[in-house]
Amino acid sequence: MKRLIVAAGGGGDAVAAAMLHAALYGDEDQAVILTYAWDRLLVDPVPGPRGPDNFTGLERLTPAVWAVPADARPIAPAGSTLPRLAAELPHTFALIDPHHGAEGVTRQLEELVSHLSPDSIDLLDVGGDILARGDEPTLKSPLADALTLAACCQVNAPVRLLVAGPGLDGELPLNDVRGMLGPLIHTFTAKDVESVSSVLEWHPSEATGMLAATAQGVRGTCEVRDAGLPVELTDESPTVHQVDLDEALSRNELARAVLTTETLDEVETYSREICGYSEIDYERNKAGWLKDQADAGLDADSVLSQLDEFETEARVRGITHTTFRHLTEALGLSGSHRDGLRQLLVARRPKQYAAPLWRIR
Repeated sequence: MKRLIVAAGGGGDAVAAAMLHAALYGDEDQAVILTYAWDRLLVDPVPGPRGPDNFTGLERLTPAVWAVPADARPIAPAGSTLPRLAAELPHTFALIDPHHGAEGVTRQLEELVSHLSPDSIDLLDVGGDILARGDEPTLKSPLADALTLAACCQVNAPVRLLVAGPGLDGELPLNDVRGMLGPLIHTFTAKDVESVSSVLEWHPSEATGMLAATAQGVRGTCEVRDAGLPVELTDESPTVHQVDLDEALSRNELARAVLTTETLDEVETYSREICGYSEIDYERNKAGWLKDQADAGLDADSVLSQLDEFETEARVRGITHTTFRHLTEALGLSGSHRDGLRQLLVARRPKQYAAPLWRIR
């Protein structure tokens, strides 16, 4: 294992890390991708990130670091995309455990660096919310990125911070992110996406899905998330830039605040103080609402009729594409119907499938 890639926010960042490895390092020895087990509630109905105690079948890499192999399983009711990623991609997925704060994540990184002696260490964030100050009104999920940034800044080894798909997470305005970007490292192409194309058929990440779509030439305005946030898909979208690690830490107030934390509760407290909220609180509230939501069936005729209405209104808003996560929520379906919805729409209207996005007619 010559490369260590830290997926700053977990989720789709781990998929993007695999795509990055294929683009930059090709067929070299595969990477260790250090990532959170922190998925959307439609995958994992339990709020917040999972730790090693939430899995069976993990493999110990170091005293503090566990790998998630293909035959590992989350303990119900928890869910996780990591075992399936391990089954479909050639990399080793190691678990970030945030429950011991930044000091714990730093210890994990130090042990991995000592164990692997990697040729390179990349900290990868899709979108650029790792560069947030903390007071931006569009910022929604600063905690994970701030924690990994804080840990990476304390490791006694060179870490390169990379931002892929500037602005694609919808967390910070593109102009704000653009002003922080350093040298262009790579522009993703359709060939780079081939390594993760099968994963994007099922993985719920919106930002990495848009990153892959733009690498394949998709341009326009994509509506995402439950709130229907518009994200511009431009020629800048498939780029990867290096950012100065110290400058990012200097800008990110939450990352500086959590440098010496020893528990996830401490990190949450700082997030509430600095940003005004913790995204785990948001997940706690939403999980309760989803639990009480009636799980209606997937009626094809009704869905297609609702889709027509949605697309008519979306065109008025200037929307050209959307994600299946947003479609699922916009059509009033439960998260369990996301895959079924995608299969139905791809089968009935294949020309609108701009994998992994949906093109508005």
